[in-house]
Amino acid sequence: MVKTSQFSSEIPDIGYLRLPQIIALIPIGRSTWWKWVAIGKAPKPIKLGPRTTAWKAQDIEALIESLANEGGA
Repeated sequence: MVKTSQFSSEIPDIGYLRLPQIIALIPIGRSTWWKWVAIGKAPKPIKLGPRTTAWKAQDIEALIESLANEGGA
């Protein structure tokens, strides 16, 4: 995969990211992130366990690229 975003070096090609990792890459708060998930602007999470929520790294990279293209984040 060709990395085009300035943050791409911090995102693995394959794997999952937890919320603290995501909000370190995208300068928004936790409540804003969850609003984005609720309205479909951010990808849906994956439950890895009863108390573990994560997002696919590829989905987060795609979100960052789309935000950069529209002038956000």
